[in-house]
Amino acid sequence: MLRKPRRDDLLELEVEQLDERGHGVGVAQLASGDYRVQVRHALPGERVQVRVLRRRKQRIEALELETLRASPARVAARCAHFGPCGGCSLQDLAYTAQLAEKRRQVESALRAVGCAVEVEALIACDEPWRYRNKMDFTFGSRRWVQRDEPAGVAQGFALGLHPREQFRKVLDIEGCAIQFERGDRLVRDARRLALERGLTPWDLVRHEGLLRHLVLRESRASGELLVQLTTSSEAPELVRPYVDALLVMHPEISTLVQAINSRGATIASGERELVLHGTGLIRERLAGLWFEISASSFFQTNTAQAEKLVATTLAEAACGAGDRVLDLYCGAGSLSLPLARQAGHVHGVELVEAAVRDARRNAQANGIANVSFSAGDVLEWMRGGEAASANVIVVDPPRAGLHPKVVELLSASRARRIVYVSCNVNAASRDLALLASAGWTALRARPVDMFPHTPHVECVLTLERRA
Repeated sequence: MLRKPRRDDLLELEVEQLDERGHGVGVAQLASGDYRVQVRHALPGERVQVRVLRRRKQRIEALELETLRASPARVAARCAHFGPCGGCSLQDLAYTAQLAEKRRQVESALRAVGCAVEVEALIACDEPWRYRNKMDFTFGSRRWVQRDEPAGVAQGFALGLHPREQFRKVLDIEGCAIQFERGDRLVRDARRLALERGLTPWDLVRHEGLLRHLVLRESRASGELLVQLTTSSEAPELVRPYVDALLVMHPEISTLVQAINSRGATIASGERELVLHGTGLIRERLAGLWFEISASSFFQTNTAQAEKLVATTLAEAACGAGDRVLDLYCGAGSLSLPLARQAGHVHGVELVEAAVRDARRNAQANGIANVSFSAGDVLEWMRGGEAASANVIVVDPPRAGLHPKVVELLSASRARRIVYVSCNVNAASRDLALLASAGWTALRARPVDMFPHTPHVECVLTLERRA
């Protein structure tokens, strides 16, 4: 092919690796040049025939037409919804191969910014199925119709997950192989009761309808179960009978909270919450401590791996009784409180006020007095200069990583060590490059597999100031 590839051209290539979204990537070597080709659902080690969907310079997005040689690591997916569902994309790749790909992903991201730190083998999940203790399901008025469904099937109501990159539609979910087992029946019964009672699902285009989200949380330690129902309005005459019927069918529900979100944003949290059953809280045990979790709290969704993540973070922080530790983006204190059992004092900073209230309550419930918390923007708090006394700083930012000004303030701190807990290694690598230019050196990268069967990887990165 002398001309550059165009839409609908056919290509053959070897898939070499996965990208950060879990898509197969290989190089098509043509007379007009070499092209990096991204192919959804293709696995490393496979030879595939693809059709070009679009090209941007030397990058091509393509659709797989035929697997000419399958990967030896390809396995049968466990979930009936695998493929169209946007929940997880790697169920057809053997778990050991998933771990190897995620380690390579971390190595590649760090190498791209000139960071030569050794990346340890991933800390694997002992049970990579049914590991999620929280799931957020969406109600929708536009149901995704799968190819094997009969013509004329009803499309006006769905409860489940969005299909991959199809945010206006919802795939009805009968069961999810990575969520806790009790959740499957809850989802099915919540859907059936809503249909029987004629409750309307939220329409993303018209911004109308009542039911928006169903969020399920299970405590692995106490067995308690929290259900959050997000609606567009309070509507007690509709919601209360629906909730009562669900509680009769599922007496194992410990608490049920209604969140009211009248805005256009498709998020499960609301402007206000009403506790319709129970206390609004469940209790989970992590690192030998009890945590009370509210409907709006952030808490790690894989409890077993969270234990390993906390242990790894504590080991890297290496605190002693004389240390003052700063925990930025601390959430409900899942790192702050274990750190406080080793350090002299820990101060956590978190934007979400509800999470800070949870953190303070958790500290009191566990009898930990050498910890304090501030609610507010991390950047504004650090500008106040109160971080100056910290010997060790732990950061666990959102996926976007650190604000550049936060990186500047960290760079100028007198701490001897920074422990960066990352859920997005590409953002973390960018931040590490900035810290390196300010005199910090990365010592170790210890990735943890928090989300088997997805391309996501958590990583604990340790930095010290160069002598």
